[in-house]
Amino acid sequence: MLGKEIKKYLDENGIKYSFVAEKIEMPMNVFSALINEKRKLTADEYIEICFVLKVDTNYFAKHYFTEKFAQAF
Repeated sequence: MLGKEIKKYLDENGIKYSFVAEKIEMPMNVFSALINEKRKLTADEYIEICFVLKVDTNYFAKHYFTEKFAQAF
């Protein structure tokens, strides 16, 4: 879900996972589990990630739902 969208954004923009993990004060193994969707993302974590990446909180949700519903039709 959103973890994959965040991972895709980081990869496309050349942003290191460790940079984001450090900025939100999250251990790298936990952040890795989050972007690989092996752990649920909390609302607070999502807001912090968006803040660090300087994107609106609707950014990843918009991309996720646009792609999800495009596949449905």
